[in-house]
This record gives sequence, structure tokens and C-alpha cells, in this order.
Amino acid sequence: MSQPEYQRVDSPDASTVFEYHDLTPPTTADVYRARQTLRDHLPETPLVRSEWLSREYDAEVYLKREDTLPTGSFKIRGVATVLAGLDEAFRDQGVVTASTGNYGRALAQAARWFDTEAVVAVPEGTGQNRIDGIERLGGRIEVVGDDYDDSAEWAADLAAEEGYRYVHPGNERLVMAGTGTAGLEIAESLPEVDVVLGPVGAGSIGAGYPLSVGSVTDADVIGVQAASVDAAYRAWQTGELTPQDEANTFADGIAARVPYALPVRVMREQLDEMYTVSEEEIVETVAAMFREERIMMEGACAPPFAILDELRDELAGKTVAIPVTGRNLPASKVEQVMALQ
Repeated sequence: MSQPEYQRVDSPDASTVFEYHDLTPPTTADVYRARQTLRDHLPETPLVRSEWLSREYDAEVYLKREDTLPTGSFKIRGVATVLAGLDEAFRDQGVVTASTGNYGRALAQAARWFDTEAVVAVPEGTGQNRIDGIERLGGRIEVVGDDYDDSAEWAADLAAEEGYRYVHPGNERLVMAGTGTAGLEIAESLPEVDVVLGPVGAGSIGAGYPLSVGSVTDADVIGVQAASVDAAYRAWQTGELTPQDEANTFADGIAARVPYALPVRVMREQLDEMYTVSEEEIVETVAAMFREERIMMEGACAPPFAILDELRDELAGKTVAIPVTGRNLPASKVEQVMALQ
């Protein structure tokens, strides 16, 4: 039987979108609906006070341990929300995405839960432990392209040619809604929270947290990006969706050189502030978190922690929450971090 064909449509950014991609911004109600969807699949993650950071910054600093989720990353929240509502035609054929690791692991895990096939395109140089993690969950790996965005274009081509559902790296309203469920957990556990800091890559945290904890508490939500891959930051400032030529950063989980229309739109409307941090600060922060907290977090987790020095005066006396977004640091980068201990 021939597979259904789904047409590419004019994209508002430099990525590929299909007719089934709904570019309507999600709402806080969507985040609550996503929580209902995820209840049977994901536990609530711990929110733990950091004695070290609280003392260091004269604040009450809490860590939202998203790294304890199945697959070791927050991304399972958003991807599982998308796959839970997958049309039957897509469930029969399968889903495809591009990833440097965590999004692919999430897709493979969610595909298991919802009984479909997952194909994951990864760029050359992806850590073997990340590839192994996807394959152990049943995902089919295709190594294509020099970087994440090259892999994304390959994944979109496969979706067009063979009828797979392309789970977009940024323009997925249900991914943002699912990601925002962590914000609801922060709000319920810590309603007095004043500031929430989160990393920004494709933008699901930068969009999802303002719609959740930012909407139901008085907290300011602040995004932080790697300065070397700051396309989303520049788009947030100007509204122009201009891609970068390269995406080289230790924080490879947030190394998207294309700013995506839907999360940028939400962030420009909802995010209170956004900053960038240097490569040196990112690596030093990962090393410091292991040294002081014994948390081996990914580089993608580091930007919100790395900006704390700059915000020291603003945060003094306040209650702050920061997600630890993932634990799947490639072996070569573990060695780099351990060399700084």
C-alpha cells in the first residue's frame, strides 16, 4: 500500500515545515493538557535546594532535576506529548527527526510507548554513547551531515518521500507545551519563586517556561544561550530569523544555527530577559557543578548557571529555580571536564 504524501509548505524560517505543523502559539491551557497526557508516563522530577549556590549568591537556589527523567533529559516531555496524539497514518509509518542525542533518545523512547518506528538523523561526530542510547531504545540511526541542521534537512526529505511524521526541532507547539509541564511542577512546589533561568537552543524551554511557571506565579523567566551559537538570542532581540553559518559549541544540545519561528514568537512575547555566555564560562560551569554538587551535567545545561555571576546583585535575597536539563555528556567531554577538577 502506498504511503500518504504530505506537502512541504512555505516556511516562516530557514527550516522545513509541513502542512501538519501547527504554528499557532501554545497557551497555558495547552501546558495543563500536556500534563494530563504525561501523567501515566513520566514522574515529577525533584526540586532540590543547592546549598552551594544558595550560599554563593546569597539567594535560595533550587535545581529542577530534569536529568532524572527517562532518557536523562527534559526533552522526553515535549516529544512524548507530540507522539501521544499522533495520527494513525503516522503511527503506522513512523516518525523522524534530527538530533545530537537527547531529542533522538526522547523520540525513540516515546515511539516505544506509542507503538511506532523512530528514525533519528545525527550529524558526523555525534558521541557514540549518544548513538548507543538511541539504538538501545529501538531508534534507527542515520549519520548524515556536518551539523544538526544538515541532519534536519535530511530528516525532512525522508518525511516528504516516505510519509514519516517529521518531528520538527523547533516548530512543534506540543513540544513547547510538554516542556512547560516542568514549569508547572516548579510553580506547585515553589510558588514563592522569583526567578526561573533556563537554557535556550531551539527554544522549547524559552517558550514553555514563560507559559507555565511564568504565567501562574510572579516569577521572571530568563533564557540564556551560548554566545557562539546565538541565533535565537539575536532573533529574540530583533525579530529577524537569520541563520548562522556554523554551530560550534561545547553545549552541543543547544547548537541550533537556525532560529525557529514559533518558539521565537512566543519568547518575544513572553520571555522576560535573555542573555548569552561564552564557551569558557560554559565549560568551567560544567566542571564546577561536578566539583561542588557531583552533578555531571551536559554543556547545554550550563548557560543559566554560568550567568549567575553577572546577575549576582539582582538575585540576592531571591528564590531562584534552574533546570538541570540533561546528563548525557559524551565521553570525550567528560574527560575535558575532569581535567579541570
